[in-house]
Amino acid sequence: MKVSHRLESIPVSGIRKMFDLAGPDTINLGLGEPDLAPPEAAKEGAIRAIESGKNKYGPTAGTPAVRAAVAEWFSRFGNVGAGNIMMTPSGSTALLEIAQAFIDPGDEVLVPDPGFVMYDPLTRLAGGRPVGYGLTGGDFQPDIEDIKAKITDRTKIIVVNSPSNPTGGVLDAASYDALSDIAEDSGATIVSDEVYHCYIYEGEHRSFMSKLDRAVVVNSFSKMMAVTGWRLGFICADESLMPDLIKMQYHVCASVNMPSEYGVLNALPELDGYLKESCETFRKRRDLISERIGDIKGLSMTPPRGAFYAFPSFDLGMSSVELAGELLRDGLVCTPGSAFGAGGEGHLRFSYAADESKINAGMDILESTIKRLRRE
Repeated sequence: MKVSHRLESIPVSGIRKMFDLAGPDTINLGLGEPDLAPPEAAKEGAIRAIESGKNKYGPTAGTPAVRAAVAEWFSRFGNVGAGNIMMTPSGSTALLEIAQAFIDPGDEVLVPDPGFVMYDPLTRLAGGRPVGYGLTGGDFQPDIEDIKAKITDRTKIIVVNSPSNPTGGVLDAASYDALSDIAEDSGATIVSDEVYHCYIYEGEHRSFMSKLDRAVVVNSFSKMMAVTGWRLGFICADESLMPDLIKMQYHVCASVNMPSEYGVLNALPELDGYLKESCETFRKRRDLISERIGDIKGLSMTPPRGAFYAFPSFDLGMSSVELAGELLRDGLVCTPGSAFGAGGEGHLRFSYAADESKINAGMDILESTIKRLRRE
């Protein structure tokens, strides 16, 4: 059987390519997966749910008690209730469902470039046309003038990601206000990917949950609770959109992971303390990798303000794929910047979701490889 043209046109993720090439003895700073243990309360809640028989189908939008608890926890960012929340099997699935529910063939979707690897393919799979917009400065703010120039009468969605994967950029107040104004003036909807909202080291999280008249927000518990294998996220949207989102989700998965829901439900009351400790752990790792990269001649980077990715630029007369290949041969896995769009060329992405010993070992290889390539 021949694969469909729409799928054939989508390349394999550059992140996954590098992950699959990793050998057993390589230092892997390529995958954004926290090495922390989940909250004890989350594990206890999931185990209790399994043992009490909560292993069947649930409501398509999620268990009512979980939707209500998630809304209450996130109400710090906006006036949201259970009717604004639909639980999803991961933040990635949430993005898929939004694309399939609202993008028609010919619709244009503005996506950050560099940006998360799924934004472009999910738009194409829905029949839409992704249009990349640039990021500016060492802190990678959205290029507002570029966005304005690319708005057309076909623009349906503007994708925003803060804190950003791959850059670690965090929206400042001016960018947040400008994006809100653009959405209001153009009639486009902001789809805000906020899955790293809990990891901010300078500044504050500006959520579009406060603007559900013009925005749909995606979030996930994978990074928050270090449970990437649980596959549980959610969509926060205006209640008027919920019937269509629920209909879409039914035809994707029928319902979400019931034990995972109850794990999250049990952990939410104590989650702030867990996140405070996790954020401090990643802050120390951010400071370590920033210092190490700053000491390597030929690399340049402003310390990231959020998420757990370093995205230094380099100038070595080769592509990011070639440089990532050199590092892989020397025993270090990272992701070439071009995996995140043309705007990522000339950069590498390193995840500091690994412990300090792996970060130091990886930076030792990076420093040695760069010196070799520079013939120092």
